[in-house]
Amino acid sequence: MSFWLKRTLHCSLLAFSALPLFTQASTGLQASDIFELEYASDPQISPNGKKIIYVRNSNDVMNDSKRQNLWLVDTQSGEQTPLFSDQNSYYQPRWSADGRKIAFVSNVSGSTQVHVHYLDQNRTALLTQLNTGISNLTWSPDSKWLAFSQKVSQKPAVIANMPSKPNGAKWSEPAIVIDSAYYQADGQGLVKPGYRHIFVLPSEGGTPRQLTSGNYHHSGKLAWRPDSRGIVFSANRIADWEYKALEGDLFEVDFARNIKQLTSFAGKEHSPSFSENGKQLAYLSASGELNPYRNHKLNIMNWQSKTTNMIAKDFDRSIQNPVWVSSSKLAISYDDHGKRKLATITTKGKINDLSDSLSGTTLGRPYLSGHFSANYDGEITFTKGNSQRPADVALTSIKGKVSQLTSLNEDLLAHKSLGKVHELTYNSSFDGEQIQGWYITPPNFDPKKKYPLLLEIHGGPHLAYGPHFSAELQRYAAQGYVVFYDNHRGSSSYGERFAMLLKYKYSSKEDFADHNSGVDAMLKTGFIDEKNLFIAGGSAGGIATAYAIGLTDRFNAAVVVKPVINWLSKVLTADSGLIQIPTQFPGMPWDHVDHYWQRSPLSLVGNVTTPTMLMTGEEDLRTPMAETEQFYQALKHRKIDSVLVKIPGAPHGIAGRPSRMISKIEHTLAWFEKYKK
Repeated sequence: MSFWLKRTLHCSLLAFSALPLFTQASTGLQASDIFELEYASDPQISPNGKKIIYVRNSNDVMNDSKRQNLWLVDTQSGEQTPLFSDQNSYYQPRWSADGRKIAFVSNVSGSTQVHVHYLDQNRTALLTQLNTGISNLTWSPDSKWLAFSQKVSQKPAVIANMPSKPNGAKWSEPAIVIDSAYYQADGQGLVKPGYRHIFVLPSEGGTPRQLTSGNYHHSGKLAWRPDSRGIVFSANRIADWEYKALEGDLFEVDFARNIKQLTSFAGKEHSPSFSENGKQLAYLSASGELNPYRNHKLNIMNWQSKTTNMIAKDFDRSIQNPVWVSSSKLAISYDDHGKRKLATITTKGKINDLSDSLSGTTLGRPYLSGHFSANYDGEITFTKGNSQRPADVALTSIKGKVSQLTSLNEDLLAHKSLGKVHELTYNSSFDGEQIQGWYITPPNFDPKKKYPLLLEIHGGPHLAYGPHFSAELQRYAAQGYVVFYDNHRGSSSYGERFAMLLKYKYSSKEDFADHNSGVDAMLKTGFIDEKNLFIAGGSAGGIATAYAIGLTDRFNAAVVVKPVINWLSKVLTADSGLIQIPTQFPGMPWDHVDHYWQRSPLSLVGNVTTPTMLMTGEEDLRTPMAETEQFYQALKHRKIDSVLVKIPGAPHGIAGRPSRMISKIEHTLAWFEKYKK
């Protein structure tokens, strides 16, 4: 780590603690280690199964950014070869069907463009000169075409006719006119006018050709027709699509730009995938009911008759990323009890688990994550992680034998003593509902000693934690905390019933009881210091944390990160109101003031006595800064010990840059150290 970064972080913490952040013995994970972590993502297996190309993610300490390079792995020897490894970004690697070329996206030319690498000749061609980002890069079956989606800009709305500016005059920036319902997005700011469309491009270069048209967005996974003359995709082509975010149908577009609708069910159909012979089209569907959580189901369409059957309709988990591995079997992933499982499913609905270690592509907190790809021979590559390591590249087959091919973090972590992750199940005091949780014990843990407890609550709320690597939680454990986290009611990976227990109830005394009962269960272990209990959480976890300290004073201190404090103001100022109001509330805020207020932590602020740190990114549009400031000012009016930490330039993903993740962690530790007894 550079001197300037050490000094900046150190100075920002002096007011809170004298913690020796960078000088202590490196037994556990240290703050500076975060810059050294690596992980694999988006592994793609070649058609013949001999090679895997993957994105190797690392951090650039000098630019405080993530670096993405492309590496090849030989599946027989395990030998790794850098394909593109430098200061530029390379991602979306995709094999041609003949296995002789790899398409990818990179900024190596100075802007984000499509490239093709010829393996036999070891030559790379720049194919495009595009002005906006590229997604869903996909080869045609004959290896002659590439398809992708890209935003096509439109002219902004104009109302007033302004006079012409004299030559050389310096006027203020012109007014920005907004006339769309969906006009802002976290991480982007104001959404520039335009729509995503599907393009095709000759793989040997040429001019991209736009196939879709209309004022609709066309994105998501693309499936080429077997004859390489058409593409199946998902889109919401309803006139008032902005107000119907849960809708989407499958369409087919050919090279003559003819668009044909294939499905018209209520809800959303997406993620199409053709079988090798082209006779069957697999896709996923989700209900259009106005619920905050919906399972995604697998469907198979007979391509000739266009008749569709739902497969394993009673399977109470959400299926992801169906990929054909034979004429009657697909590889899938699904989340179950805090783990992401890799499995196969037959066209008759029989599911066979291959691995529960699909993991490791989120470094900060232990969310479920992971990527995989497969070929028609039933060979599957995936990101393999666990509680002690981020994602590596692994190989398996439909027979289920797993081989790990990389070890990206042994140079950093092999000599570290990381905190160990333990599972804990208990019953909620609210209604006896069984809750699954985990706790991390510090390095050199001694069960005869007493340790401070840090309860850390996940976001969503319809997401899930699990026994996965977490730089943030390992950092807390390295400083001597036992870190406890749970999958409270509303969490995913436990089926629709459990997820729907929080419908119209977030936050509430019910999810608080799940967390509070977990703290009680941890106290029963005998190694928790009951005088040193702390609570923290981000996003939905920040809401839960702020709500909890309005219901209890058992915690020494709290850190509330990017929260919603007042639902009445949040849903009409954030970027998520169009989807959040109809799915998470019984109606509009002006018609249900009491309900919105009851769910708001601000309604309980008069009870708060817990010293509280609030932390939010200044560019956050998901939980805008005004939410945080309402709580901060309320606490200051009540003279509760509190501090507001603003992260300049950060959107809702507050830990998106390495130094920001470090800042979040170290400010949290410093605040808690101040209130240890």
